[in-house]
Amino acid sequence: MTRTKIRKLLDRLRGDAGMNTAEYAVGTLAAVAFAGLLLKVVTSDTVRAALAAIIQRALN
Repeated sequence: MTRTKIRKLLDRLRGDAGMNTAEYAVGTLAAVAFAGLLLKVVTSDTVRAALAAIIQRALN
């Protein structure tokens, strides 16, 4: 490769800031999966009971 071609290639690679569509899709899917897991944990009976106990202690 000539120096000019290498320089153009490096300029193109450096100029790619941010995510492309596929990366957005994977990132969105991961965020939705994490939100679903978090919702499942927070709405579980054990966590609900623990939060109720904390609120009761704070109010008494």
